[in-house]
Amino acid sequence: MLYGEENKAKLRSMAFGYGSKEKGSVIPKYRLNEESIDADAAKALITNQLLDEGNSRLNMATFCQTYMERQAVELMSETLDKNAIDKSEYPQTAELENRCVNILARLWNAPKNTDYLGTSTVGSSEACMLAGMAMKFRWRNRAKEMGIDVLTRKPNLVISAAYQICWEKFCVYWDVDLRVVPVSRQSLVLDMDHVMNYVDEYTIGIVGILGTTYSGEYDDIKSLDEKLSAYIEEHPDRPAPVIHIDGACGGMFTPFTEPELEWDFRLKNVVSISTSGHKYGLTYPGVGWIVWRSREYLPEELIFEVSYLGGNMPTMAINFSRSASQIVGQYYNFLRFGRQGYSHIHLKTQEIATLIGDRIEHTGLFELYNKGSRMPIICYKLKKDAEYKDGTKVVWNLYDLSDRLRMHGWQVPAYPLPDGAEEVTVQRVVCRADLTFNLAEAFVEDFRECLDDLKNAHVLCNEEKTGRYGFTH
Repeated sequence: MLYGEENKAKLRSMAFGYGSKEKGSVIPKYRLNEESIDADAAKALITNQLLDEGNSRLNMATFCQTYMERQAVELMSETLDKNAIDKSEYPQTAELENRCVNILARLWNAPKNTDYLGTSTVGSSEACMLAGMAMKFRWRNRAKEMGIDVLTRKPNLVISAAYQICWEKFCVYWDVDLRVVPVSRQSLVLDMDHVMNYVDEYTIGIVGILGTTYSGEYDDIKSLDEKLSAYIEEHPDRPAPVIHIDGACGGMFTPFTEPELEWDFRLKNVVSISTSGHKYGLTYPGVGWIVWRSREYLPEELIFEVSYLGGNMPTMAINFSRSASQIVGQYYNFLRFGRQGYSHIHLKTQEIATLIGDRIEHTGLFELYNKGSRMPIICYKLKKDAEYKDGTKVVWNLYDLSDRLRMHGWQVPAYPLPDGAEEVTVQRVVCRADLTFNLAEAFVEDFRECLDDLKNAHVLCNEEKTGRYGFTH
C-alpha cells in the first residue's frame, strides 16, 4: 500500500495512462511539464478532469446551442485553422460571411436598395460593443456640428434594467453613462411611460431588447420608435438619438415565429441590430452578428478596408485572429434549414416550452412571468404563502429547488430580478432546439419529484441566500 502525499499523487496518476510511462509520474497542474507526455495520456488527463462538470444538454440556464448535426461539426472541425479576419487568404470564407450578413439583413427587413452592411463577431457582446461605438461616434460628430460641448459631459445610453452585462461593460470601456430605466414587479421590460424622461441632448441612443435574459419578454419596440420620432420632432436642435436592437435571443427566433411583428428595420429609428448566432441561430458558441441599416450609421473612422479578391472589403470587428469555423457553421445552418426549417424548429421549441410552462403552472405553487408562449423561456416566482394542493405549506425557496434539481442533473438558475423588482427571486428554464418532447417530459417528471421531495423532507432552507444561483445569461 502506498502512503504519503507524493505516493498518493502517483497512485492517482495511474488512472490516466495504464501501461504508459505517465502512470507513475506526478503531472504538474500550474506549471509546464519538464518533458512531453503521450498524446493519449494527455487527452485522458483532460477528459477525466472534465468528468465532474454538468451535462450541457441538461443545462436549462444557458441559451447557448448544445447540439449541431454531424455534418456541421465535421465542417467546423475542418475549418478550425482558418483565420476569419484574413480575408485575402481565405476569400471563400469571407464570401460565406458576406452571404450570412445579407441573409440577416433581409430577414430583418432592411430597406431595399440601401447600402446596409454588417459583420460577424465573437458573440453578440462584441456586436453590442460595435453598435455602441457607432452610436457614440455618430452622436459626437453630430453634436460638434450643432455646437454642443462634447468635453464637459459624458454622453449617455438609455436601456431597461433588464439589460445584459455587456452593455455595462461597453459604458465603462468607452466612457459612457448608463442610464437605466427600472422595471417593475408587473413588467420586466422597458417602461414606455418613463423611458423618454431619461433622454437628452447627450443621449447617443436607446437599446431595445428583443428577449430579455431574465424572462424572455420583448420591449415594445414599435412604441419606442413612435416616442422617439415625437421626441426628435420636438427637439430639432439636438442630435437625434437612434435605436439599437439587442436581439441576442430573439433576433434569429422572432422572424420565424412572429414574422408580422414590427421590431426591426421596418421601424425608421432602428439603425442597427445584433444577435447571437450561438443561441437561436443554432450554432455552437461563439458567434454573433451585427447589421446596420445604412452605412451612414457607421462612422467612417470605425471602418477599415482590407484586401479581398483583388478589391477592398470594409471590416469593423474588434477582434482579430479568430477561427472561421463558427461562420462556416452558421452558413451551414442557413443553407441546411432555410426559412421553413428554422420555422419548424423554433415553433417546436416554443411548443415544448409551453408544455413545460403549463405543467409548472398546474402545480399551483408558482406565479409565471413567462410560460414560453413567445420566447421559449419559462420564468416564475414562488407564490407568497404557497401551499401544496393538500394544504401543506411550502417551507423551501427557489434556491432549494435549484439544489434539488441539480441532484437529477438539471441546471436551473435562481436569481433576483433587476432594479425595480430586485426583492423578487425567480427561476428560469430555457428551452433550446435540442430539448425533445421526451427530454421535456423527463424534466417535468423530475421537477414534480423534486417538489414532492421538498414537501416531505426536513428542509434546511437557504434563507440567507439572495444572490444568483447558476449562470443566468
